[in-house]
Amino acid sequence: MGLCSWVIFGFFAGLLARAIMPGEQRLGLIATTVLGVGGSFVGGFLGALISGRSWQTLQPSGFLGAVLGALALLAIGEIMSGRRRS
Repeated sequence: MGLCSWVIFGFFAGLLARAIMPGEQRLGLIATTVLGVGGSFVGGFLGALISGRSWQTLQPSGFLGAVLGALALLAIGEIMSGRRRS
């Protein structure tokens, strides 16, 4: 049940991040899920930096951290692709 929970959690975190980020993101179901799961680990990394914990241990974050991390990943993706927001 653990992996299934991560997939569902990642999907909803990625979906919320896409809804918050202005502009159009052309991501499918799987890419949205990967975005949310990746955002959770980015959020965990940023949380470790802020709290002073060791950043070398890969730790997931809570839902808010996952959404913030997914937003950061979306912003980085836009910058790297050279697209501008409409």
